[in-house]
Amino acid sequence: MTALKALCAGLPADLPAAVLIVQHIVATARSVLPELLTRAGPLPAAHGVDGERIEAGRIYVAPPDRHMMLDDGGRIMLRRGPVENRTRPAIDALFRSGAVYYGSRCYGAVLSGLLDDGTAGLVAIKRCGGTSIVQDPEEASWPDMPRNALIGDSIDHCVTIADMAELLPRLVREPSATNVPPPPDLVAEYRISQQEVPPMSEKATILGSPSPFSCPQCGGVLNELHSDKLPRFRCQIGHAYGGETLAAAQVDLLEEAMATALRTHRERVVLFRRMQESAQARGYAHAATRWEKAAGEAERSSDVLNAALNSLRLAPEEVKD
Repeated sequence: MTALKALCAGLPADLPAAVLIVQHIVATARSVLPELLTRAGPLPAAHGVDGERIEAGRIYVAPPDRHMMLDDGGRIMLRRGPVENRTRPAIDALFRSGAVYYGSRCYGAVLSGLLDDGTAGLVAIKRCGGTSIVQDPEEASWPDMPRNALIGDSIDHCVTIADMAELLPRLVREPSATNVPPPPDLVAEYRISQQEVPPMSEKATILGSPSPFSCPQCGGVLNELHSDKLPRFRCQIGHAYGGETLAAAQVDLLEEAMATALRTHRERVVLFRRMQESAQARGYAHAATRWEKAAGEAERSSDVLNAALNSLRLAPEEVKD
């Protein structure tokens, strides 16, 4: 939020381009970002409206729970397509649409944020002749996104927010390079983002090759896509993940499963102790011993699961050998 406000504050009122912004936000939340950005700088900001034609000198913000994309007529499309990188709206969906239809006239910038949304989108922009820009990770409050973008693509510019506010107006005023025809796989992914449930027919476009991983959201097989420098995956439903985001989603699944197992084992300890007390009260020594042993085993299992769960919640750099 701070980086976006600072960038918009530095853009000129006569910017000869439209600015489209995606910020990750909970689907049920109310976004006030347009109001904040309008107050921050000279350009008016509003949520994008489906079918609206974009205009230079305006800021369009993706509303919650909708991918915001562009079509070939310079209009905004809002779609509830498959979640990408565990979020909707996703930056990759917007970047991909700009790359497909605007080629060298598309300029993508990734600012502060967690994990790796935006990395694949910048790769798409570069593949179509556009320009990729990232905020200097050393300046970013959350350096994951710009750092992953730097690893995943040959970035044209890595700059501070202050320099970015000067760079963007200069770039959009320069003559654009020759457009590169969009690769078929980018067009296919762009179409997937438009559809709430992509068709699973024999004629459906199959991207990548099957991986040993399953989709954390739907359980289907994830295909590994081979057009990027960093691993990226997409299932037949259309859910898409970068490597970092897939790892984070797997942690969520593991935490949920382990928490359920831990709760069940603790309940078993309570049950077994009650069964032990009941057997002792009735003078069944053999049964009491059996229930006591079972309770001890359940307690040991609880301790192991609790330790594993605590370790899972640590950041990788916090885990000791």
